[in-house]
Amino acid sequence: MDSVSYVLQQLLTGVSVGGQYALIAIGYTMVYGILRLINFAHGDIFMMAGFFMVYLSATMPVYISIPAVLLLTVALGVLVERVAYKPLRTAPRMSIMISAIGVSYLLQNFATYYTGGLPQKYPTIPWIGDNVNFAGVATSRVTLLTPVLTLALVIGLVALIRYTKIGMAMRAVSKDFETAQLMGININGVISMTFVIGSFLAGVGSLLFFSKYPTVTPTIGAMPGLKAFVAAVFGGIGSIPGAVIGAFIIGICENIIKSMGYPTFSDAFTFVLLILVLVVRPTGLFGEKATEKV
Repeated sequence: MDSVSYVLQQLLTGVSVGGQYALIAIGYTMVYGILRLINFAHGDIFMMAGFFMVYLSATMPVYISIPAVLLLTVALGVLVERVAYKPLRTAPRMSIMISAIGVSYLLQNFATYYTGGLPQKYPTIPWIGDNVNFAGVATSRVTLLTPVLTLALVIGLVALIRYTKIGMAMRAVSKDFETAQLMGININGVISMTFVIGSFLAGVGSLLFFSKYPTVTPTIGAMPGLKAFVAAVFGGIGSIPGAVIGAFIIGICENIIKSMGYPTFSDAFTFVLLILVLVVRPTGLFGEKATEKV
């Protein structure tokens, strides 16, 4: 393989991984933008989406399993919000954070109990996993599909937030929660929609991720979830474009480190980047400096 093909292959792989992180990171950044809450259970919702596909595909065709998985993932995200976060809406922020961590471990332990802790093989989705030749580089179709689908979903999401009524409500709530509530905005509806969108994107991300890494375990969501969180912080948590750009940067850099023969340090790089961002620019690349109201 010549140097140009090698660079293209590494770039494609990095962008694909970054796209998967981006779909998870959007959930983190949207929930934080509305509730000022880090939803630590988000990576485990991504994991549960993988298990949903494993078990549903065993009893029904793939073309029915995929929408069913997305629906179940959305339902799980909304259920988590209603049960674990909504009753604590007026509680101290630390209480909500502890609840989020508790939900994360609950989902992991439930998956461990149900599966016996054994890795489950993810089903092969027709067409997506096929190998193709792109510009002289052999790669899988999911590698090419991931960044395209990610950008399409992000454009659709940005359009929804800018040009629809629910999007305007989301922007109002993210700017000033209390004032938006006084103005008659249905806060519960806005928060539920935020979890619907975030969980849906996590479900799509799981379909792409496990098509490439076809083994599901109860703790599989932890590392992609943490890296997506770092991407959200790096880009400026609360900023959707920032989360996407941060995810692509992390995906590309991580793959470059692996290609250089240092796969052990690829995870370490992500967290070193988080420390540097928090030290140098705590608000991230596109984050806005928060102003405290007196």
